[in-house]
Amino acid sequence: MELAISRRATRHQGATYDAFSAIRISGVCAGARCLSSRRRAHSEWRDRLHDAVATRIASWSFEDTVSSLTQQIAALPGPLLARLRARGFDPDRVARWAASIGKDRDARNRLQGTVEPPAPGDVADLPAEGTPEHARCREAGLAALRRGEVALCVLAGGMATRMGGVVKALVEVLPGRTFLDLRLAESDHLRRTTGVPVPLWLMTSEATNGPIREALGPRLDEPGDLCATFEQHVSLRLTPEGGLFLDEAGEPSVYATGHGDLPDALRESGLLGRFIARGGKIVWIANLDNLGATVDPVLLGWHLGHGGPLSVEVVDKGGDKGGGPLRWNGRPVMAEDFRLPVGFDPKVVPVFNTNTFLASAEALSTLALDWIYVEVEKKVDDRKAIQFERILNEITFGLPARFVRVPREGLAARFLPVKDVEELERRRPAIEAIARARGFLG
Repeated sequence: MELAISRRATRHQGATYDAFSAIRISGVCAGARCLSSRRRAHSEWRDRLHDAVATRIASWSFEDTVSSLTQQIAALPGPLLARLRARGFDPDRVARWAASIGKDRDARNRLQGTVEPPAPGDVADLPAEGTPEHARCREAGLAALRRGEVALCVLAGGMATRMGGVVKALVEVLPGRTFLDLRLAESDHLRRTTGVPVPLWLMTSEATNGPIREALGPRLDEPGDLCATFEQHVSLRLTPEGGLFLDEAGEPSVYATGHGDLPDALRESGLLGRFIARGGKIVWIANLDNLGATVDPVLLGWHLGHGGPLSVEVVDKGGDKGGGPLRWNGRPVMAEDFRLPVGFDPKVVPVFNTNTFLASAEALSTLALDWIYVEVEKKVDDRKAIQFERILNEITFGLPARFVRVPREGLAARFLPVKDVEELERRRPAIEAIARARGFLG
C-alpha cells in the first residue's frame, strides 16, 4: 500500500512541477531555448524526485503532499497570487484543508452536540392580511424604507450550468427581461413607491463580475452605492491526495468558495461600512434566481418588530429536500441535511430554507464566526477534484435568528427558484404574474 501511494504521489508531483516550471521558464526564454530549458528542468526534477523516492519510499505520508502543496502555491506566478489574495485566498487555510481530505469527511460535516427539531414558536407566520398587526408591520416597513435604512443584496455569482453555461444573471426570464433586469425593475419600483432609492448590491464571482458590470453600465455611476458589485472569495481546487489540482491546460483551477463569503466580502468591499455611516440598518439578502424573494414592507416590519439581528424566510417543504431550522444545543439555527447527525430524520422539520435573510447591517459588520468549510467533490475535466465551500445559512450559528414561514403559492409566493431550462419554462407564467402584480413590469 505504501508503495502504491508513493507512486501516485510521484506521478502527481511530477505533473505539477511540469506545469509550474513551464510557467516560470516562459517569462525568461522563448522558442527552442524555452523548450530545451523546460526539458532540462523536467529531467533534473525527475532525477531529484527519483532519488527522493528511493530514500523515502517507506515513510511517504500525506503530510509530504501537504508540504509539496505549500511549495506549489509559493511557486505560483506573482500576478496570479496577487489576484487570489485580493479575493480572500489564504494559503495556510488551503493547507489545512488539504490535510483534512479523506479524514472522516462525513463526520466533520455533521453537527456535534444536541440536535432537536425546532421548538414551538421557533417558526412564526406573518400576520394575516386585513388584520391590525399586518397593517402595523406594513407601516413600520414602509417607514424604514422611506428613511433609507434598507439595502438589497443579491447573490449573483453563479453560472447557469444547466442553461448553457452562461452568466445566470443575464439569462432571459421573460421576453426581453433577464434576471438582472427584473432585479433592477424592483429597485426602480421601490424608488417610485417610497421616494427613496434602495441600494442594489450584487455579490458576483470572477466568472460573472465582468459581464454583469457591463450589463449594468451607467447605473454603476450613480452616487451613494445605489448600484454596485463586489466579488466573493476564491480558492484553488485540490486533488484527492491533497495536491494542487491542475486543469487540462496545466493551470491551477480557481473556484468561488460559496455564498457564505457574503458577510466577509461585503465588509471588505466597503459598501457595508458606508451604508451604516449613512444610517443604513437592514441588509436584505436573496438569491438572484428566486424572483419571489423581493423587498416586502410587511416582512420588513415583522423583522423590525421582533428586535433581533436576523430573520430567515422558510417555506413548507412539500416534496422538496433542503436545509431547515432546528435546535442545536438549545439555540435555533439553520442547517443543511448533510449537517444533521446520523439518525436524525429531516422529515420531522416541515419547512426548509429559501436562502433569504433580513440581517442587521451592524451585526453583519461585526460578525465573528468560525466558519465551517464543507468538503465537496467535483468533476473537472472528467477528473475528481476537491473544493471547500461555506454556506450562508451558517450565519445562524453566529447571530440569534428568527424564522418566518412565507407563501410559496399564488401572487404572494416568495419561493420561485429557477435551476434549469425546464423549471424556467414551468415557472415563467408565475414569475410574470408576480412581477406584474408587484409593479415591476410596465
